[in-house]
Amino acid sequence: MTAAEYSAAPRNEHALGVVLALMGGAVLSIGGPLIRVIDQADGWTVLFYRGVSFFAMLFLIVLWQSRGRTLDRYLYIGWGGFWIAVSLGLGFISYLFAMLHTTVANVVFVVGASPLVTAFLAWIILGERLSLRSWAILLLALGGIGLMVGDGLASGRLLGNLIALGATLTFSFLVILLRMNRDTDMLAATSLAGLVSAVICLLLVETLFVSQWDLAVSLALGAIQIGLGFTFITYASRYIPAAEVTLLTLIETILAPIWTWLVVGEVPGLATAAGGGMVLLCVGIFAALSVRVDPAIGQRH
Repeated sequence: MTAAEYSAAPRNEHALGVVLALMGGAVLSIGGPLIRVIDQADGWTVLFYRGVSFFAMLFLIVLWQSRGRTLDRYLYIGWGGFWIAVSLGLGFISYLFAMLHTTVANVVFVVGASPLVTAFLAWIILGERLSLRSWAILLLALGGIGLMVGDGLASGRLLGNLIALGATLTFSFLVILLRMNRDTDMLAATSLAGLVSAVICLLLVETLFVSQWDLAVSLALGAIQIGLGFTFITYASRYIPAAEVTLLTLIETILAPIWTWLVVGEVPGLATAAGGGMVLLCVGIFAALSVRVDPAIGQRH
């Protein structure tokens, strides 16, 4: 490899990571409009098929990667991998039910604050220090969430906002668990989240019968929206810093309300837009400050 080729390699890897993170955020953003076009199926039925198709999608990737060692990858995820799957599975459930009880914009803006909530939980659980600047950003974001929750209370959608806060906590705990179990096979553990949510749904669902349309939408939510979306983000994290992945996947928070408005005409309230803008700004600043890159090659120092 020539010197020019060698210096270009890190740039190419960084560019690939950026593209993957953007693609992941864009694919995740279609969840809102997909949920809105479901015809008759209830939340538990949709979640069952979503969880099964999510597991199937990621299992095929694990199978393709493993070359005969697929079972070993699942056997050795340990308790850390198990709790990662449980946390993400509960996040899937709370995220969908939040969508069913409030606007898509409310959900994605509240859940979008999870990097800041994660930083707060890491301070409590892992003893990671928070700078005064980080505290200021966190408090400002909480003000934005307060605006959205207040708007939900005024419009009769408080329950949806509270469920969205629950989803935010589960996703934040997921990141903490990933930090505590760095050697865990993340793809294998993540795939099991689909089975966790599907098993919980089996205990609560009234019927698994759905129309062909609702089945197709439910399968797309699992295999494409979260399956493909999480896969892109997982691979992006191999090439660029986690904070940069967070910054780039904010495209989901921007696109999801736009797609939902275009598809079903759902428009967020003024307070939701203002609060969501505050959260989006705070997360963007937090992620940008967390990334230290060499401008020449885009790699972490």
